[in-house]
Amino acid sequence: MSDPSAGPLLPAEFADLEPFARRWCLATEPARYAERLNSTMADMEAFYDAAFGRVRDAMAYLDKFPLQELSAAQENLLHLVYSLIMVSLPVEVWHQPRVIDSGTAYFDRYLEPAP
Repeated sequence: MSDPSAGPLLPAEFADLEPFARRWCLATEPARYAERLNSTMADMEAFYDAAFGRVRDAMAYLDKFPLQELSAAQENLLHLVYSLIMVSLPVEVWHQPRVIDSGTAYFDRYLEPAP
């Protein structure tokens, strides 16, 4: 993610999602998962409600560019979409940050999606 003092993190077309960028533009899945576990349902629902309606626009926008040539702002937008995916099941199904009936079970992923 870009330096927080450097101004907007997302492309101008997605300025409405900027309030969520500093928290949810996370480059790794473990970071996104940790943020989900450290979030309240109200926090995740606010992010979900704002971002879900824009996900098709975000993907259509990002599809215009080669994946390996995304600018920092475009990559942040992609990370925001990844975070939306991370919070979708807790918001839509479980109504809690953790997987239902999973106790302390977890698994570590060693490969990240590109970029």
